[in-house]
Amino acid sequence: MRRNWIGSIILLIIVALTGLGLATWKRNSIAASNAAAASQPEPMESVTVATAKETSHQQSTTSIGTVTALRYITLENEVAGTVDKVLFTSGQLVQSGTLLITLDVSVENAELKEQEARAELAKSQLERVQSASQRGAISAIEVDRARAELDVAEAQIARTKAVIARKTIRAPFRARAGITDIHVGQYLDEGTKITTLQGVDDFAYVDFAVAQQIAAQLKPGDSVQIYAGNSSQPIVAQIVAFDARIDPTTRNETLRAKINNAENGPTPGSSVRVEVPAGPQQSAVSIPVSALRKGPQGDHVFVVQPDKDGKIRAHMRPVDSGTILGDEVLILKGLNPGEQIAAVGSFKLRDGALIAISPDAPTDPKNGS
Repeated sequence: MRRNWIGSIILLIIVALTGLGLATWKRNSIAASNAAAASQPEPMESVTVATAKETSHQQSTTSIGTVTALRYITLENEVAGTVDKVLFTSGQLVQSGTLLITLDVSVENAELKEQEARAELAKSQLERVQSASQRGAISAIEVDRARAELDVAEAQIARTKAVIARKTIRAPFRARAGITDIHVGQYLDEGTKITTLQGVDDFAYVDFAVAQQIAAQLKPGDSVQIYAGNSSQPIVAQIVAFDARIDPTTRNETLRAKINNAENGPTPGSSVRVEVPAGPQQSAVSIPVSALRKGPQGDHVFVVQPDKDGKIRAHMRPVDSGTILGDEVLILKGLNPGEQIAAVGSFKLRDGALIAISPDAPTDPKNGS
């Protein structure tokens, strides 16, 4: 029994000594590791630096507009007839007065020759009657009858010429012709659609609707920006008119803007995006898009500042971001003009990180910068 007790004590002493030895080894290992780390230089990240710039910014809203040509008509024939000539093609640019379609006028031309002959005879008859009347050979009634016959003959000529003119269809203004399916020899009933003519002018209109609160801040002459298709280049247009009525359902008001140099602009009838100013000019700070970071704590940037030892370090600062304008983003709160911030390469940084300013930094996988 005594022997068992002595064995247990010896075992406990051995375990205690082993534990003490392991603790001593661990402490010495950590101390050696810390000493080795202290002897190593602090990690340094290479980034480019940008300066926060003060800029003037105006809030805007987006509306969908429709391009409207100054002149647009559907061309139809006024009188029935058979097509004699088609002198234009679909999509052709035609000038004012250009001959487009002629209908067969052979019958009218024959009638015109007959009427002109009758008018010539009536004119000769009137001259003889007038001469006889001066000699007192005939009464004034005969003179009036001869003059009336000449007037009737000339009226018939004018009527026939008008019919011929109505069968000769010309472009009323400079325009681009639409698609046509008219062919020579085709009989056209009165009012048959021939084509459409879209006026080609120096300017065009864009009609769009905005909320009445925004419309109340605008006036004729204010500028809006028009974006057509996938183009990133805006077309500047000026507001020229406001609708007299606000839609009671949507509370939107329709505005009209004028696009100059419309021949090189969007096609009439097309849909465009309209950026409309929605408030006064405001001061903001602009920075490169690559400098803005997003995380669980919200938007932030890394401000570049020297520490007490003169080393350049990055300090994380929360900001309120605004509109993105091309390669730059507006900072509405949290950053002052003139402050230095990390731009390209900022994705590698942490608060207090030591940095090296470089003109060329690694590509940001999130922003592609």
